[in-house]
Amino acid sequence: MVCGLGPAGRALAHRCLARGISVTVVDPAPDRHWTATYAAWADELPGWLNPSVIAARVDEPMAWGTRAHRIERPYVVLDSGQLQKSLNLTGADIVADRAVELAPGRVSLAAGRPLTGRRVIDARGIARSPRLAEQTAYGLVLDARRCAGLEPLFMDWRADNGAPGDAPRSFLYAVPLGDATMLLEETCLAGRPALGGTELRDRLHHRLRSRGIELTGAERVERVRFPVEGGRPGRYTFGAAGGFAHPATGYSVAASLTAADTVAAGAQAWPASAHAVHRLRAAGLRALLALPPADLPLFFDAFFTMPPAAQRAYLSGRTDLTGTVTAMRTLFGALPPQLRRRVAAATLGMRIRSRIRIPSAIMEE
Repeated sequence: MVCGLGPAGRALAHRCLARGISVTVVDPAPDRHWTATYAAWADELPGWLNPSVIAARVDEPMAWGTRAHRIERPYVVLDSGQLQKSLNLTGADIVADRAVELAPGRVSLAAGRPLTGRRVIDARGIARSPRLAEQTAYGLVLDARRCAGLEPLFMDWRADNGAPGDAPRSFLYAVPLGDATMLLEETCLAGRPALGGTELRDRLHHRLRSRGIELTGAERVERVRFPVEGGRPGRYTFGAAGGFAHPATGYSVAASLTAADTVAAGAQAWPASAHAVHRLRAAGLRALLALPPADLPLFFDAFFTMPPAAQRAYLSGRTDLTGTVTAMRTLFGALPPQLRRRVAAATLGMRIRSRIRIPSAIMEE
């Protein structure tokens, strides 16, 4: 039984059905159309995934810290509707209700009746909490012709969004959607609390005006807010709920798609190496949250000067302990000396005093 029909839960149910396993899925709105934009590195996607789900491909996206970096790794934007359609649930018993309490072999529904199954998997995501760091973003979808000259950007930390120099930083994310449009999104990578939607909207508008991109007010809006921590790795959780989200990037869809076959086959999705990588990634999130705003572009300058293999190991090597350790060592060595003490202290969970005051008015509304 799979509870939750986001990309992770639907992928797991789909792969179980492909193996001839009887599946019950529980979701309060199982026919809800996906509207969020999902993307991944091309080499993360599993071979069984229908190629038609790829809406756009960027062979070498750009990243900006204080200077430009060309990322030597293809990046793809998924067609959310086609992805949902491709993960078909033909043959599943679909229960349109909310799972309120899960226990081994048993689910209690909001309607009051219980369901039983040989194995119950929680794929409902992570509930928001003030204790959890979140990623937030405000985006606009524009005709690509209005963005002429703007290259696809994985992240752009340049300070042309109108924010004060000592304010929490946000970056521009810009990707083609495959239908002659582009998504331009002002993103707070991680915050506790995260930047609010109004502040991100104002920053995006300012940034686009500064780059000569005029808005009409009729653009489609995309809003993002989700925890980047709080998942519980284990046999009975999956997707973001199961710790598949990368806490330093928020990405979880590709990791969930890749692991779906493993879990459907009854194999171990969390070997000891994956648990260790999960802990190291959590340490990386602590380091990001501890950095003064002005230091974030310098941090990512160091990250994107690492060899592509090291970047891939840290961003995508969920079970690659050796690669992750090597990448973190390489990154630490590439950091400017003034950042190393702060990163080391945060990674080890030590408290250090920050001289940066963060205006509360621009944090979460």
